[in-house]
Amino acid sequence: MGQTMRDTTGALSIVGSASALISRNVTVAGHRTSVRLEPAMWVALQEICRRERCSLHEVCTQIAARRQPGASLTAAIRVFIMAYFRAAATEDGHNKA
Repeated sequence: MGQTMRDTTGALSIVGSASALISRNVTVAGHRTSVRLEPAMWVALQEICRRERCSLHEVCTQIAARRQPGASLTAAIRVFIMAYFRAAATEDGHNKA
């Protein structure tokens, strides 16, 4: 299993294999559920929570409420993470960071 490390600039990187899934329990709209994600996805999700000053449970509840019909929560979380950092990578996103 890979480890997430910060380099001297504070940037996150994955060392070793990042393909193993990590299962964690989250509460979505008051219901406990299990989510399995790659270590890098958990790191990204925690970073989003820190930036937005929200708990993991709050962010997952928001994602669940907005996911496409029939989409799994895990898939919706991955799409959300990609969209979040894609938006942050725009010029406007850099200015707001």
